[in-house]
Amino acid sequence: MSIVTSVSRYAILLAAFAVTLLGGCASRTPAPVIERGAPPAKGAAPAATPARQGEYHTVRKGDTLYSIALEYGQSYRDVAAWNNIDNRNVIRVGQQLRVAAPEGVAVAKPIAGPAAVETRPLAAGGVSNTDTLKREPKGGKQPYTEQAMAAAQKPEEMRPPQPAVPAKTEPRPAEYVADGELNWTWPSGGRVIAPYVEGSSKGVDIEGRIGEPVLAAEAGKVTYAGSGIRGYGNLLIIQHANSLSSVYAHNSRLLAKEGQQVARGQKIAELGNSDADQAKLHFEIRRQGKPLDPIKLLPPR
Repeated sequence: MSIVTSVSRYAILLAAFAVTLLGGCASRTPAPVIERGAPPAKGAAPAATPARQGEYHTVRKGDTLYSIALEYGQSYRDVAAWNNIDNRNVIRVGQQLRVAAPEGVAVAKPIAGPAAVETRPLAAGGVSNTDTLKREPKGGKQPYTEQAMAAAQKPEEMRPPQPAVPAKTEPRPAEYVADGELNWTWPSGGRVIAPYVEGSSKGVDIEGRIGEPVLAAEAGKVTYAGSGIRGYGNLLIIQHANSLSSVYAHNSRLLAKEGQQVARGQKIAELGNSDADQAKLHFEIRRQGKPLDPIKLLPPR
């Protein structure tokens, strides 16, 4: 057999093998293509819902359940419940904690505090000037004259009309309308010795003496009363409307209790120097945990 004939046969066999291979590939079923966003196949497990931004916090060294709750403007009781935490003093570095209410779980809003009660001084004899017992003419106090005395002794229907006397305007306590329906008042009467500085100081320091009254800056519900947050000493946190909260630190004595509703201007603590270098009140206002400048919300003085 010649070399040419052998080469020809080899070429024919190679061509036949290629045709067979191509035919086999063409008969295979193409792999399915799954597009992103397409609905899952019937019977497949649904994909997990991604967490919303700010919904979880990774525990860092030095964190406590109380400090985390303060950072996100939540009650530490809620954070413990959302994460099935039985011992609130035990959390682990690196642990993921839910810091926002799960969908469908309502967060209780603070109830507005009781309305302020106007206190009037007692009239002479220890009896207040009410509709039952009048100790002044309706028109107000009049200078003594014979005409005024005679008019006062006449029956009501025979008295001449009295001139209108403008009502006295009593000085109102310092209040400032801000953030919708909230009226803020100063929690202490001292001067500010350390201002709010974004990024470094979360509130203001107010000078004072140990034992001086600390007042609620707005009506709300006490969500924390204790000393579990490092650097704050004896601390009170009050939750208000509009996702706002106020913070009162370094107290010598706490008077309001956790869960208590307090009114604006109510004495809630006594000023002190707990966990501080001097007697002072550290005061913060936060919205959903984010510090705000209290000076912009408190009334000018």
